[in-house]
Amino acid sequence: MTRYVMVVDESRCIGCQSCTVACRTWNDLPLDIIYNPVVSEGTKGTFPNVYRTWTPTQCMHCANPECVPCCPTGASQQDDDGTVWVDYKKCMGCKVCVNACPYGMRDVSHMVKRFDQYVRKCTFCRDRRKMDPTAQPYCVQTCHQRARVFGDIDDPESEVSKLIGTYKTERLFTELGTDPQIYYIPEMGGGAR
Repeated sequence: MTRYVMVVDESRCIGCQSCTVACRTWNDLPLDIIYNPVVSEGTKGTFPNVYRTWTPTQCMHCANPECVPCCPTGASQQDDDGTVWVDYKKCMGCKVCVNACPYGMRDVSHMVKRFDQYVRKCTFCRDRRKMDPTAQPYCVQTCHQRARVFGDIDDPESEVSKLIGTYKTERLFTELGTDPQIYYIPEMGGGAR
């Protein structure tokens, strides 16, 4: 079985936002919607030993997503490979899933030309992978620092499995029981590996 996850190495991320731009371009997103914001807690340390860390965020593609079972129309779905996505044709824009997501990674698109609205979110570039099963999400492909790594955690030879097995990783809000599938290798302060 295939189960897709992403590993984010915070020591490699330089906050360049190329992943955000690539995602926005591929998905033709309006300016008010960002699927994968890169955030910073600001400068850390004391002079002269100061540094800044960046954390790329996105939909966590949870193994137990809160956003899927609450959807009244069945528009919020999860593939067998773990990818959480929205069927725009079924979505009525009620925002129940937006409110259910503890990570705040869903947004409502207001389509002026179509006079309707629907929920949009990261899909691990599901459309690209349907065209080419070896394709990587654009945010991964574009990251020149290789801070993002995508793959099958069920394959012990995959890069994601090796990274998770080698480094201490963290996941956001695991106490909620959603089992997020984005693993972070934390920045320990002071530069890339």
